Amino acid sequence: MTELHQAVASGHYERAEQLLRAGRCDPNHKDADWGDWTPLHWAAANGTAEAEATGQAASPRAAAHPSIPAGHVAMLRLLLTRGARPCVRDAAGRTPAHCAAEAGRLPALRALHAGRAPMDAADPFG
Repeated sequence: MTELHQAVASGHYERAEQLLRAGRCDPNHKDADWGDWTPLHWAAANGTAEAEATGQAASPRAAAHPSIPAGHVAMLRLLLTRGARPCVRDAAGRTPAHCAAEAGRLPALRALHAGRAPMDAADPFG
């Protein structure tokens, strides 16, 4: 886990912004010990508005999944407006819509539907 990963995962967004501005880190670095999560994945999982600065630095394409289980719909919407692809599958082959349905997150499903996410895509289990 890089210093940027640690700052974002623990909610220290001012420190994350300092690291990004100083160019001392790769905002797209994937942490192999944490499922290849980037700092943006941690920001999405935390679901806080301060994470927006981190989201500007890294590609949001596959970061929608972590925002869903905790019900961070505002973060999910932000990611979708920034280019998160609602059809990207995680390592288990699930789309964000699968994650939202499994977690019982109807507001997230509505946000994904509004973002043109496929609602009828099959997962590896059917």
